[in-house]
Amino acid sequence: MAKRLFDILASLTGLALLLLPGLLLALWIKLDSAGPVFFRQERVGRFGRGFRIHKFRTMRVDAERIGGPLTVGADARVTRVGRLLRAHRLDELPQLIDVLRGDMSLVGPRPEVPRYVALYPAALREQVLAVRPGITDPASLAFRGEATQLAAAADPEREYVEVILPRKLALAADYAARANLWTDLGVVARSLAVLLTR
Repeated sequence: MAKRLFDILASLTGLALLLLPGLLLALWIKLDSAGPVFFRQERVGRFGRGFRIHKFRTMRVDAERIGGPLTVGADARVTRVGRLLRAHRLDELPQLIDVLRGDMSLVGPRPEVPRYVALYPAALREQVLAVRPGITDPASLAFRGEATQLAAAADPEREYVEVILPRKLALAADYAARANLWTDLGVVARSLAVLLTR
């Protein structure tokens, strides 16, 4: 209950404070490239329920069709504005809407697309999907350089499925097993420190 109340208060505060900057970012995205301001994609949420995540669009509109769901290195599909948004994680800000709606939490395992959730081992799947997915989590902090790691791999998809995803799942399961408001505050503080020191 305390975690959900924290999510509601924090997301309302964040959305209020970021209204004007968000409108300016939206205008910048529209001026930079053709397409919608928001990128919306089907993700798997708590208890395996699907929802459509909100992000500021950082890629060309046909990005998934021509290159799949993974972002690898200096991906040519990323727009000029998108590079800046991704570097500072500003593309994630609209997920405060998902937090307010109850589809997500500020802190929780990052929500995956269905094709990768289908690969979760049964025991870990149940544990990881028992909590709301989040904007940030320990795995996000541990794999900040994921795109670079994928770019260095001979087969990025295989690297993600066989190396990165199992490690992310282990961290997500560990988080889910002991998640509470205090652990969340610690993850939020670490995430803010990373953003501010970039």
